[in-house]
Parts: sequence; C-alpha cells; structure tokens
Amino acid sequence: MNKLGAKRRPFLFLLDYELESPLVLTAEEIPNYGIRYQLPNGGSDYGCKSLGGEQNPEQLDPITEIHAPDPISYGRAFDLVQAEQRAGNSYLCNLTAAVPVTLRCSLEEVYEISRAKFCLVWPERFVVFSPEPFVRIAGNIISSCPMKGTINAELPDAAARILADEKESAEHTTIVDLIRNDIGRVAHHVHVPRYRYIEEIAGPRARILAVSSRIEGELSVDWQERIGDIFAELLPAGSITGAPKHSTCRIIRKAEDYRRGFYTGVVGLFDGEGLESGVLIRFIEKTQEGFVFKTGGGITMNSKTELEYQELIQKINVPFS
Repeated sequence: MNKLGAKRRPFLFLLDYELESPLVLTAEEIPNYGIRYQLPNGGSDYGCKSLGGEQNPEQLDPITEIHAPDPISYGRAFDLVQAEQRAGNSYLCNLTAAVPVTLRCSLEEVYEISRAKFCLVWPERFVVFSPEPFVRIAGNIISSCPMKGTINAELPDAAARILADEKESAEHTTIVDLIRNDIGRVAHHVHVPRYRYIEEIAGPRARILAVSSRIEGELSVDWQERIGDIFAELLPAGSITGAPKHSTCRIIRKAEDYRRGFYTGVVGLFDGEGLESGVLIRFIEKTQEGFVFKTGGGITMNSKTELEYQELIQKINVPFS
C-alpha cells in the first residue's frame, strides 16, 4: 500500500479483521479475482442491475429464512463478555455471530440488488453491502463517521428516542472517543465537527435511522506514501471491536465461537489522489455448510442477554436496496 501510494497508483484493498490474509489489488489484477465493487469514489461497474423485470419489495429480499443461533451458546458468550467487563477489562465489546440463512439467489445476485455506500462481491466467498464508512482522505484531511446506534424509523418519535437512549448514547460516545484517539496517532489537529447526528437508511423491508458522528484530523502532505502505515495504526475499526481496543479484542477471540475473516474488516479504494474506505458489515458469506449472515452488537454492563440476542437477529432484517 505504501509503495503503490508513493507512485500515486490506484488500488483496491480488502483487509480482513485480523490482518491474516489482506488483499491489495491494482486495476489490472482485480479481474483475476472476479471481484466487483461500488464505492463512493469508484467501482468496477456503474449502476447495479436488478434481478430482471419489475420486482416488488419482497422479491428484492434475497433472504428466505433465518436460522436463529442457539440462545444458550449466545448466552455463554454474553456472560463471558460481561464477566470480563466486571473485571474491568472492557467497558464496550462488540459481540458477533455467524447466523445461518437461506438465500433465494446467488451472492452475485445479492450484489446486483444491493444499494449501499460500500458494495462488493467476491464470487463464491462473500458479498457485503455496508452503509458504514471507515476513513476518508481528501486533500490531507482524514475523517471518520462511525455509526453506533440504530432504530426502526417507523417507530413513533424514532429520532428523539434513539438520541435520548442512555445506553446507545454511552456506546456512541465511547466509540467516538476511541476513534478520535486512533486518528490522533496518525494525524494532527483532531476534532469532532459533528456529534450524534441522524442518517436514514431506506430499503424494501425497513427504514432505519442510524446515529453517526464525524471526526477529522490533518495528515502530513506525503500521506500517500504511508497509506499502509496509517491503516496499520487504525485497525481493527473501533466501531466493531470496543474499548479499550487491545483487551477487548482479546475478549472477542475468547467469546466468539467462529473466526470473523473479512467480516468487520475494511474495504477501500485509493484512486491516485484520495481514498475512501468502509467497514465490512452487513455481510453474507458462503461456507461449506451454507450461507451465513455475520452480525453483532455492542455489549456493556447494562446490556440484557435476551434484548441483545433479539437485536442480533433483527439486524439481519436490513435494507438491501
């Protein structure tokens, strides 16, 4: 990444959660993998197609069945996280699971109907349709707009309810502080110009409101030569780990009964001048046993097992287009 950036040569990058198998591809190399993508600053094809013909919202929903994970197993993981929190090792931990789902179509067809800021399909491996940016670099300004806190937009006074929710507010504040500190390791004059504003994500099954904030910092003028170093300092993304990051990542490894792989990693595109990247959430993966939708949520000492388990399932009912 440093080498290509120094040459101002565009490249796509896929960084898995634990940085065990990162992928950095020039434009000439991308077709060898069959990867298709749409990011805010470019893509392999413009204007995703529908599945063909006139579609109603139900037909645009590729998930036909959700096979809920074992609540007892989830409860054990949840209890482990809270035990670590009582010991003072974490005050916010993003606990995730791989939930089996049945699809009516292929991963490529899911990509075709997806409308999100960060869409990508790696055939026979995974598809992602993420609304969440990681970092953006324009000029020499690096910015991040983490999303933490969502609510069904159809609920009465939804925006006011999510902004007034003490648990969601505490989680959001924690993540903003964590990312502000992360950006402070690679940039100067770090500040938060927008704090806890509402974004709407609309789709065929639901309208969702998400709470975001914006953090900015100033990079040195030669930042292109240090792209790899910058991401090494920032990863993994704070919004999908928790805080403190190092000890919470250790807890995640103990609590989760699967490997995240590219889920909760980062996809990005350096276009020769600027850079856009997003967090790999809303993620469907093909495994030997079938398809799984990887999903999760933030756990604090105030969290309740049953509510967090239900939220885990509800997050699969997300907009695709």
